[in-house]
Amino acid sequence: MKGTEDMGNKEIRLLRAEEIEVRVGAIYDKGITLLLYKDARVDMNILDEVFGYDGWTREHIMFGDSMLCEVKVRSHETGEWISKMDIGSPSFAEPLKGAASDSFKRACVNIGIGRELYTAPFIWLARDKVNIKKERDKEVVKDSFSVQSIEYNEEKRSITGLVIVNQKGNAVFNYISGKRAER
Repeated sequence: MKGTEDMGNKEIRLLRAEEIEVRVGAIYDKGITLLLYKDARVDMNILDEVFGYDGWTREHIMFGDSMLCEVKVRSHETGEWISKMDIGSPSFAEPLKGAASDSFKRACVNIGIGRELYTAPFIWLARDKVNIKKERDKEVVKDSFSVQSIEYNEEKRSITGLVIVNQKGNAVFNYISGKRAER
């Protein structure tokens, strides 16, 4: 099937625009970078959709200050469990919860969920296109962003088109077939 990754004859589909979140990567003198990501709920929903609620499991193990997560999915062909594992780092606000979520999301990428996000183009917005304020001696972007649309080369599972909008619905980034369209 096009646009899917085979995992024991279970197909992992590509992420939909509404499943992808956008956050500020860094703030520079001339602009900002944006990053695409998925949250753990997206992973859980896709695992349920593809393997069923009883066709996958996860386990977390502390490893020093980090946390390992092992995600297992049941092979449709053999009935055996296929296991993928990765490590996550604590977050600032809730260290254990952040580490658990981070390790789970990374393990799910190993299964194939959201791996296409690693093919995203470099997302740069000029400083005059965003609302940046100084708060407590730190610059903060006051805009929020979302993916309006995304297109893929389904065979390569890579992003070929991407439109990001701000909270007003204005397109601030437009990438089509390997070229960035100016806004």
